[in-house]
Amino acid sequence: MKTMRMIISMVAGSASAAYAATGTQGEGAGILAYFFVGFFALIIVTQLVPAMILFFGLVKGLLSRPEKTSVKVD
Repeated sequence: MKTMRMIISMVAGSASAAYAATGTQGEGAGILAYFFVGFFALIIVTQLVPAMILFFGLVKGLLSRPEKTSVKVD
């Protein structure tokens, strides 16, 4: 039991030193990260164009009056 307490206190003591360590700050996202995000933004925008065309076609179809067709029988 004495060794278990000693092991637990050693693990807890070493973990606090890891949290106190200071690291270097990153420079932020690089140019490749911006290209990556931009590429997916371009994909989303190009998918929105046909979606808007379909949506406006649907609304136009719902709001327009049906055409009357007459069939002549000879």
